[in-house]
Amino acid sequence: MEWKISDNPVEYEGALAAMDARVAAIHEGGADDLVWLLEHPALYTAGTSAKRDDLLDERFPVFTAGRGGEYTYHGPGQRIGYAMIDLKKRQQRPDIKRYVFDLEAWIIGALAEFDLAGERREGRIGIWVNTDAGEKKIAALGVRVRHWITLHGVSINVNPDLSHFSGIVPCGISEYGVTSMKEVLGRDVSTADVDAALKKSWAAVF
Repeated sequence: MEWKISDNPVEYEGALAAMDARVAAIHEGGADDLVWLLEHPALYTAGTSAKRDDLLDERFPVFTAGRGGEYTYHGPGQRIGYAMIDLKKRQQRPDIKRYVFDLEAWIIGALAEFDLAGERREGRIGIWVNTDAGEKKIAALGVRVRHWITLHGVSINVNPDLSHFSGIVPCGISEYGVTSMKEVLGRDVSTADVDAALKKSWAAVF
């Protein structure tokens, strides 16, 4: 199991190519599982279920992603965790739904390190928190599986410009807002602290 942390923003197409290469290497037996923590420049990605009407303002580059889900924003202040994991080695019977459940638990555990209560919602993908303005989404998930090896992963809103989400209907859900760790906590959280929480929570879940 390997961890990789990128301190500088990673271009989206380069990240896709790197994930593809790592999955191929894992499949061929020459590489370990990898969790890659990084940040992207401001952009939108369209998952396999994206609806064109949900792209409201094409203010940033739009990329087609092979992951499941709809439109998502990525940008500065958001921590992304891409997981390339061989499910055949980690699960007695490979189960994508169980893997998604575990990814949710990974985020919930990391948020708990900051006394944030992240929660699942039936029928709504992602992790949610209760705020004074109602429940809002603080983290998103989108996965793809090839040869039972996972690609893509999760994104946690640490301190992004939340106005950037207004260019899309995030994950096709218009009736609930989006928030960040900074907005809920009322203080800055360092990327290093988030990374440490993600590593700790990963060990507990996986």
